[in-house]
Amino acid sequence: MLAGLVTREEGPGSIAPVKLAILGGGGVRVPAFVRAVVSQPDRIFDRITLLEPDAQRRQTTGRLATELAGALGHPGTVQLTADAEEAFTGADFVFSALRVGGDRGRVIDEEVALRHGLVGQETTGPGGCAMALRTIPVVLSYCEILARCAPRATLINFTNPVGLITQAVSLHSGVRVAGVCDTPGSTLDALARFLGAGLAETGYSYSGLNHLGWITSFSVGGQERMGELLHRFAELRSFDHRFAAFDPLLVQRTGAIPTEYVYYFYDAARYLAAVARAGTSRGQDVLRLNDELIGAVGKAFAGGTVDDAWAAYSMMMGVRSDTYMRTDMEGDSGQQEARAQRTGRPAEKLSEARPDGYERVALRVIDGLTGRRPGEVIVNTRNGTALRFLDPDDVVEVPSLVDGGGLSPLATADLPRSARALVSQVKEYEREVVEAAVTGNAGLAAVGLSRNPLVPGLSAARELITEYRDRHTPHLDYLH
Repeated sequence: MLAGLVTREEGPGSIAPVKLAILGGGGVRVPAFVRAVVSQPDRIFDRITLLEPDAQRRQTTGRLATELAGALGHPGTVQLTADAEEAFTGADFVFSALRVGGDRGRVIDEEVALRHGLVGQETTGPGGCAMALRTIPVVLSYCEILARCAPRATLINFTNPVGLITQAVSLHSGVRVAGVCDTPGSTLDALARFLGAGLAETGYSYSGLNHLGWITSFSVGGQERMGELLHRFAELRSFDHRFAAFDPLLVQRTGAIPTEYVYYFYDAARYLAAVARAGTSRGQDVLRLNDELIGAVGKAFAGGTVDDAWAAYSMMMGVRSDTYMRTDMEGDSGQQEARAQRTGRPAEKLSEARPDGYERVALRVIDGLTGRRPGEVIVNTRNGTALRFLDPDDVVEVPSLVDGGGLSPLATADLPRSARALVSQVKEYEREVVEAAVTGNAGLAAVGLSRNPLVPGLSAARELITEYRDRHTPHLDYLH
């Protein structure tokens, strides 16, 4: 349990506004997050500090996040800095969304894996390993500063790979941490829409690891509907893109509905064929799209207002959303088609703020931890006894009670046998990669990577680690 959280009381039934720091404050998703946060009628944050070392990001997405707060009637709420101590001092919560090595680092992660004929996705397989190895030491170094400047702060981690990073912080720092991801919640939302149900009338059981989870029960009005969802899975594939790549018979035999990233484990060959047809990886798509986004926001600021910059930003983020996983599933990055679909569609208005995606999950966690709105949220946290086939200190992704006392993992239905086997194998990989990152042991990194079901053994793993270390200078120079 994540315990020891203390809220600052103003008076009976009220909670004082708190400070939020965002690590990776110039990230492309941050303006949308800040807009959602400052637009809440009962907003909790009186100060938001964006920590961004990169000058170009500070001048574009960082500036947009800062100025839109003023445009929404909250001038001075958001500050921008390159100094970690300044950002963390006095913080009650720190939201981590950094990308060590930037978008080009992701491209390398995917390129190396694909050249070896392996899945090149950024958070799973070799790519996820490389990302974790260069990210864990950086996050832990920030945690040392955070523990010194704001020892009672809680880190809300969205830095990928979320499970690995959260496990490293949980085991190797004194910082309180909760990992968040919008994948489980968006999957549950899709199932509710498919059945024509409101979320308030649904119940569920979900468990696994980050980007490796299954829904094992889904009810509406107290009536179990999982059997129906499995029987109608072919329809569900057509209803929502996140299910499109899964074979109905495989899902039915498993007896649970996988979240979208399980695809890379269930059908690696399809992924490789799709990327080959596309002639590009998702990382290359995102690099190009983000470069265009940064350029568009900078150009809008040069000749216009914050509203113009927001219009350019929201349009490009829409293109990113429209092309999500298309390269990996269909072999078509779909950028031109997505742009054509959005031509003439009005940009999202700055004033039309509604928390969605990962910002919605993060705000629910923060609302729970401050005691404002205790409730159940799917988070990445220490296992305890939630998944009895894993160790108590393993970080897992499960529903948890989130309140002023911390995070308490809730009991979940058993995973199907095949899912347990896959989770056990991936968790063994995660444990050893975290240890390798903490000790700087390249040999252990290779052994850990060899445990990953997407890697064909130790020889391949050693070659991958060697190549990643060479390509990711200086971020992986610490491995020996």
